[in-house]
Amino acid sequence: MSHFDELVGIMARLRGPGGCPWDHEQTLETLRKYLIEETYEVLDAIESQDVEHHCEELGDLLLQVVFQAQIRKEEGSFNIDDVARGISEKMIRRHPHVFGDTQVQDSDEVLKNWEEIKALEKGGAAVAGSAIDGVPSHFPALMRADKIQRKAARVGFDWDGVEPILRKVEDELGELREALAGGSEDAIRDELGDLLFAVVNVSRFLRHDPEELLRQATNKFIRRFQGVELLARERSLALSEMSLEGLNELWDEVKRDASLN
Repeated sequence: MSHFDELVGIMARLRGPGGCPWDHEQTLETLRKYLIEETYEVLDAIESQDVEHHCEELGDLLLQVVFQAQIRKEEGSFNIDDVARGISEKMIRRHPHVFGDTQVQDSDEVLKNWEEIKALEKGGAAVAGSAIDGVPSHFPALMRADKIQRKAARVGFDWDGVEPILRKVEDELGELREALAGGSEDAIRDELGDLLFAVVNVSRFLRHDPEELLRQATNKFIRRFQGVELLARERSLALSEMSLEGLNELWDEVKRDASLN
């Protein structure tokens, strides 16, 4: 028996007669939050570059897959073998340049073929509907915007360089200023959204992940802000009692510390 088979057997026992009351109570709905949590913990493990922790977190994520498949098996819908078979067949179909005779020049062509094969698998639904169909509505907003833009770009709806996108960002910023001057909250919200979407386009065109970039920027802010707090404590200063000028001086001092950037 492989360790994977052992895991499947453990989950079947936990859900079976005489198993665990908590596991018995779980449903696909209650497990959703754990799937999301475990996914983000895997991402944290990757960032930490702790190999053992990464291995452990991948196991926790795999457990969620096995757990959901066990529930579906009990319903008579499918089992974990069906899951593995389905994804194996899909990977073979969508990589004809590896498992067939198709020739590709680069990764862009691989992605183009992937979308075409995917459309055929769905009976041409993507062609008949929209080129930007298929992006889940529950994706994080930055990720969803990036995915939508990438799909549109694959059918030629794209910019011819980064400079026009930067001008678009400047245009949207100007429209936001006009909305602020006008005082309409609806207009302000609308223009803020357009500005964010334009910035995502810059990131996407430059082949960066906007979700990852914002996460890195947020982490940098956390390091610097905590550095400001540390300096304030060392100098017996209370942040809430300091002037904005004084806070900015501490911030600039922290920014000059390479270890916090």
